[in-house]
Amino acid sequence: MTSSKADEARELAERLEARERELEALRREVAAWRAANAHQPLRTDVDFTSWSGRSVEPVYTPADLRADDPSRVGLPGEFPYLRGIHPTGYRGKLWTMRQFAGFGTAQDTNARYKFLLARGQTGLSVAFDFPTLMGYDSDHPRSEGEVGKCGVAISSARDMETLFDGIPLDRVSTSMTINGPAAMLFCFYVAAAERQGVDPAKLQGTIQNDMLKEYMAQHAWIFPVEPALKVIVDLFEWAAAHTPKWNTISISGYHIREAGATAAQELAFTLANGFCYVEHGLERGLDVDAFAPRLSFFWDVHNDFFEEIAKMRAARRIWARTMRQKYGARNPRSWQMRFHSQTAGVSLTAQQPHNNIVRVAYQALAAVLGGTQSLHTNALDETLALPTEESVRIALRTQQILAYETGVPNVADPLGGSYYVEALTDGLEREAAGLFAEIEAQGGVVRAIEGGWFQRQIAQSAARFQHEVEQGRRTVVGLNQFEEQDEPPVAILKIGGGAEEQQRASMRALRAGRDQPRVDAALEALRAAAAEGRNVIPPMLDCARAYATLFEIRHVLEGVYGTYREPVFF
Repeated sequence: MTSSKADEARELAERLEARERELEALRREVAAWRAANAHQPLRTDVDFTSWSGRSVEPVYTPADLRADDPSRVGLPGEFPYLRGIHPTGYRGKLWTMRQFAGFGTAQDTNARYKFLLARGQTGLSVAFDFPTLMGYDSDHPRSEGEVGKCGVAISSARDMETLFDGIPLDRVSTSMTINGPAAMLFCFYVAAAERQGVDPAKLQGTIQNDMLKEYMAQHAWIFPVEPALKVIVDLFEWAAAHTPKWNTISISGYHIREAGATAAQELAFTLANGFCYVEHGLERGLDVDAFAPRLSFFWDVHNDFFEEIAKMRAARRIWARTMRQKYGARNPRSWQMRFHSQTAGVSLTAQQPHNNIVRVAYQALAAVLGGTQSLHTNALDETLALPTEESVRIALRTQQILAYETGVPNVADPLGGSYYVEALTDGLEREAAGLFAEIEAQGGVVRAIEGGWFQRQIAQSAARFQHEVEQGRRTVVGLNQFEEQDEPPVAILKIGGGAEEQQRASMRALRAGRDQPRVDAALEALRAAAAEGRNVIPPMLDCARAYATLFEIRHVLEGVYGTYREPVFF
């Protein structure tokens, strides 16, 4: 070692020793402060834990932070992106305001989209009805009574054309919350864009397409795990060449959290899923930098304000370091976690539903302070029904007030350096590391799903939280504290049976007017591609262009891949 390097090493060691002496003195000061104030009375109506059950200290200082890297907070837009992926934060561009919407027929939802766009919404987000989520046509026997009730009914590319009639797909960003039949709906969207004369390379948006969390939490599946992963990687491969602005997956913690997971579980399970998708792409032989920049994430923003902010900050740091160090990504866009956020639907109450406006506002603030790129704010009545125009307007205005009146977007990561927020961020990262080790011990994500490990972990957390609420140890305003008698009802949106009748008539007209030999040939080409292990997206897109229906495509692939049956775990 040269004398200059030896001097530098000695100087660094001296600085670290001095810092440790300062921290030790601070620890003694805090201990003395605690002892001096131990007699102070404390509230008995709370147990001072986070919403996820983590113990919260009365004060945080530099002694609670990691001492190995004093400058680790860094700056916005710099690796590992703890403080955000953009150096300008929201000074360069606000988050996309993307209200989740869909009900009835494609015509009904098209009118709602135009209503929202006219009032300042900056992105569209499609909610599909349950038959569509499961890959059934609106006139399938299993769809009876469910058509258009919890989202919009889409059974073919013709419906998709109607859904976006008058909405230029080269100028609007669209998010589609669909998983089991995600590739099919994506092909319908591409076909609809082509009908508008839009080059698919200009399409911007996201398809959720996250099957791993379906097996863990939401249960809207079709195919077994490995075939489902194969189709997802097919879309990675095809989209990298043809729709370079499209996010091919939204790796979702939202549904994991809504099923009852803690913040740390949502963080770890979602990231583990993301790494699993990366590994399957690499096994295909894809260059990680060819598909990783179009992987996006989706977080639930729950009630514990600081915990949610810290969760999003920790997620960015873990993803960046793992993508660069473990998977060898070289493109900074592969390191940068881009994500959508949605306020917590599970936190909404049917009791005193106007309280939900306040819950959503605080959750939206946490999402923005956490650095989200896109945000949906729930409407006050979504625990009762699909939102009315009035309630969805309030939800959108909540975002606009946050964006234009509060001053919050003026500073990137304004809580960066907060002792509490940084300690929480570090703590969540440590908890995630522990959960990654447990997942690895189970044999990885797929084996842990097949063995029911994830499902049991989530169920146990959900049961623990529900017990706390029922015992009154966790206060939910208007539910188990501060109740009101004889609450006046709120107006809700009611979806009648007309959507199902219209869809059945539309399906009859579609089948009568299409080129059936072309449909049959396209479906047979899809079956052959699946049977031979080839990429199924090109023949699936041909099926969409020929107006093959959703269930017809599902049925062909099901004949090759089979159907997932969840084992009994409990």
